[in-house]
Amino acid sequence: MSFLSDTELSSLGFASMGENIKVSRKASIYGASRISLGSNVRIDDFCILSAGSGGLSIGSFVHIAAYASIIGRGRIEINDFAGISARVSVYSSSDDFTGCWMTGPTVPDEFTGVQHAPVTIGRHVIIGAGSVILPGASLEDGVAIGSLSLIKGFCREFGVYFGVPARRVAERKRNLLVLEEKFLASIEGKGVPS
Repeated sequence: MSFLSDTELSSLGFASMGENIKVSRKASIYGASRISLGSNVRIDDFCILSAGSGGLSIGSFVHIAAYASIIGRGRIEINDFAGISARVSVYSSSDDFTGCWMTGPTVPDEFTGVQHAPVTIGRHVIIGAGSVILPGASLEDGVAIGSLSLIKGFCREFGVYFGVPARRVAERKRNLLVLEEKFLASIEGKGVPS
């Protein structure tokens, strides 16, 4: 995988950037001035990041795998240590599918019923391949989403969710919080940005 150089990243005009950011040359970035990146972020091939007026905030130690798309006018927040697997779609905007409105980006806003709502992805959240996160979803810290799941609302911390629509099927262990402390202590003073 080939990543953009620091100079190329700077030229995109992100709202803010930490250190050690790897963005694939094959990723597509729209609305960079509304995207904030923490440190130690990796965005793989064929990802689409499209930040609308609400902006997109990506924390530190975040990985966004190949073919993921993060799109919408509402604010999207992805917190530290989150992982977005391949082909995950995160939407903060959605057309109205009832037939009361027209749909599509080629139709003027006054004829569409597009709804916008923020999406929050907490610390240590992992979202399995092919899952879809809809506008208004809130995934608290430590949530794990099984592959090919549909998230429409609120997911309580350290739950494992799976299905269409997803429901809580198990509890997730919290050992990773102890590992996070050890990891951050191990990099303190070593020049690794957090």
